[in-house]
Amino acid sequence: MSKRAEALASRIEEGAAGLASFAEGLSDADWQKPVRGVRDGRSIGVVVHHVATVYPIEVQLAQGIGAGQAVDVTWEVVNSLNGQHATEFSGTSRMAALDLLRRNSKAAADAVRAFTDEQLDTAAPFGLAYGAPVTAQFVIEDHALRHSWHHLARIREAVGK
Repeated sequence: MSKRAEALASRIEEGAAGLASFAEGLSDADWQKPVRGVRDGRSIGVVVHHVATVYPIEVQLAQGIGAGQAVDVTWEVVNSLNGQHATEFSGTSRMAALDLLRRNSKAAADAVRAFTDEQLDTAAPFGLAYGAPVTAQFVIEDHALRHSWHHLARIREAVGK
């Protein structure tokens, strides 16, 4: 197993655990608060569910890059999917969101552990980087790994903690 892949996977798990731990301590009223800086006024609960939902997609993007394939997903598509998700899961329960967060983050970390150093170093054009040829490691770090940390910071801001 690649030491770098293990380190990336561990950081994915760390970020998800931090988000889950913080979300567990929120009041029901906090769970419903909108998160500033997030499109379409999504609540904290919807944002936690969103992070959980996209782990498999983020890993698939990295796997494509790691295989040397251009990945042509755009921010327009991402924003559309996020809007659809916000509508569909507006009433998500804390238990359902946290369960999905734990399951999908573990699956993402396990998938990242399977990357070889060669795959992590492979670069290909990536639509979310405006076509720049980025490495699979970059995609993992900028998406599956960073995502929970990014939203946790915004959630903390929303509740003043």
